[in-house]
Amino acid sequence: MAMSATLSNEDIQTAWINLAEEVRTGVLLTLREERPFGSHVPYVFGEHWTRAYIHVSRLALHTEHLLRDSRVGLFVSESDRPGKNPLSLRRMNLQGEAVLLNVNASDYAEVRARYLARFPQSAIMFGFADFALWELRLQDAHLVLGFGQAYLAEATTPLTWMPQKPSTKSV
Repeated sequence: MAMSATLSNEDIQTAWINLAEEVRTGVLLTLREERPFGSHVPYVFGEHWTRAYIHVSRLALHTEHLLRDSRVGLFVSESDRPGKNPLSLRRMNLQGEAVLLNVNASDYAEVRARYLARFPQSAIMFGFADFALWELRLQDAHLVLGFGQAYLAEATTPLTWMPQKPSTKSV
């Protein structure tokens, strides 16, 4: 299978923004007894992919996990549909740490407003004592835009996407 042409950095940046705008929920990956645990959550990104925000209940298992171990992943994928090759779905896999966002933090009001703009039906939950905003401080991104179009980025240079090179390690 031939590899697709490498996209420009600007095209890749536009593609991840489009994916993040089109797909409003992702799979939050936490650790439960040192094993991956996935939860379907709504999210909103900050200025770059390096920050994402979730509003979750303290009663949820994934919040219990975050309180024990802050390591986290977020997986975002376009929806599958008939006629679409599921292996060519646009998707992004992010890894980092989760931090409870303090209501007195300087950016809390802005994050809350951004979240409510995307999910206005969640306004009532901001009045529930068990719900809180969490900031996902993401360090690494793996973005797949189709066959032969996999890119990596790091938080230190969030706007620079590098083509994923095939691994030379034997399995």
